[in-house]
Amino acid sequence: MKKIRMGMTGGGFGAFIGDAHRRASRICNDFELVCGVFDVDYERSKAFAAKEGIDPARCYENVDAMIEGELKLPADVRMQSVSIVVPNALHFPFAKKFLQNGFHLVCEKPMTMTVEEAEELERLVASTGLTFALTHTYTGYPMVRQMRDLVAKGVLGTIQRIDAQYYQGWINSIIHGTDSRITGVWRLDPKHAGVSSCMGDIGVHAFNLIEYTTGLEIKEILSDLSSVKDDISLDLDGTVLLRFGGKLKGVIRSSQVCGGEENGLTIAIYGSKASLKWSQEDPNYLYMLSDTEPTRIYKPAHGYNEKLAEESHTMPSGHPEGIYEALANIYKGTAKSIRGEKFNPGEFPTVHDGVRGMKFIHAVVESNKKGNVWISI
Repeated sequence: MKKIRMGMTGGGFGAFIGDAHRRASRICNDFELVCGVFDVDYERSKAFAAKEGIDPARCYENVDAMIEGELKLPADVRMQSVSIVVPNALHFPFAKKFLQNGFHLVCEKPMTMTVEEAEELERLVASTGLTFALTHTYTGYPMVRQMRDLVAKGVLGTIQRIDAQYYQGWINSIIHGTDSRITGVWRLDPKHAGVSSCMGDIGVHAFNLIEYTTGLEIKEILSDLSSVKDDISLDLDGTVLLRFGGKLKGVIRSSQVCGGEENGLTIAIYGSKASLKWSQEDPNYLYMLSDTEPTRIYKPAHGYNEKLAEESHTMPSGHPEGIYEALANIYKGTAKSIRGEKFNPGEFPTVHDGVRGMKFIHAVVESNKKGNVWISI
């Protein structure tokens, strides 16, 4: 089977996310990078393309040139899908142009800058029938998928509480002036990041993970955010209370200023019969807790797992897998969709997840601005 021809916008020299996408596409072995716009500086973009062995004629100066150039090529040569790994403000205009010209998409989150833009993309995906995968990468971990299926089977009983936490500390050295690097500073600029830094960057992952694993939609939120310093306009820390309808409630705690924390994403789903806990920094272990039985531990590459989890590991048991393999699972599911093959709905987040994420981010900011009130999403 021929590989899907992939283009990329962004992701040049020094770009962690772009590198992660390229590695993931190679791990799943369904994609081939054939063209792109890798840097706003055309000379750097060309140098990067040369490093990757890409035809110089298919390294374009901008997105418009990329679309025009690829459409001139024969259908069996031109790119079929595009991975968008540029800063947030460019996601929507680039995604819209690519969809309008018939290209499938893999897009970084948050999907857009506004809810209205997200809903416009959802309508465009529906009208074109193209595949749109949003890279909430943590949904690609085998044990997150195991959690999703165990919840769906009802093994927890009635869900009674849901907690998610995402703590990082990387931005401390930047905002307090102890690090001269500029990497990531665009996340503090509303023109590039949007209305939120912390919740828009990492809090939305916790939100997505809750809805992905439980199959439930959060109905209302109440947020309390902090910018930490007076000269910063976007949130760097916050807590969000959640209502799911009925008696079920939960909480999301998220921060970019927790000194010493690295990538501390965790989720716990507490039920009347049992509970499940998972941590991104120890992703091969899913814990099931009970009041009546010893703690049970699920691990990838074992026959006791559900089908989707078993299809999602890339190594034999006992061989650690991580973020690249998780992202590769999303690429793998995307490839099935592009090829018209049957796939499990849990194999990749869609444009609808992008809409839900934007509604969450904007509701969180609105709740905080209005004095910490409940907002429907």
